[in-house]
Amino acid sequence: MKTQHLLRKALVLSTLGFTLAFAGNLFAGEFDGTWDLSDTQGKPYTAILSQDGTASGTHGDSMKHGNWSEENGAAVIHWKTGWTTRIEKQGDHYVKKAYKPGSALTGKPDSVAPAVKQK
Repeated sequence: MKTQHLLRKALVLSTLGFTLAFAGNLFAGEFDGTWDLSDTQGKPYTAILSQDGTASGTHGDSMKHGNWSEENGAAVIHWKTGWTTRIEKQGDHYVKKAYKPGSALTGKPDSVAPAVKQK
């Protein structure tokens, strides 16, 4: 009896996990995925925005980890370095804006460049 109960419980949890994973992919946002960006010097790097709100990048050791969220129609990435990257849609394309640590996102960005989402 106890074994049947445990098997039923495992089946329910397994089904729930599959359903949540499927729903997460079904409702994937506009910004999660891999983005081709460039830094303040124009050097290319990649930023990966995961559905769980984590961000990772290929910009050397300085911007490997961060967190992101969608705010006012834009992806806002807060890197562990203190830099903030904002990806927003402008017309039919996307733009990356970078802000130094301590800068207000309402002020002038330190860098503006195209942002291209990989397919």
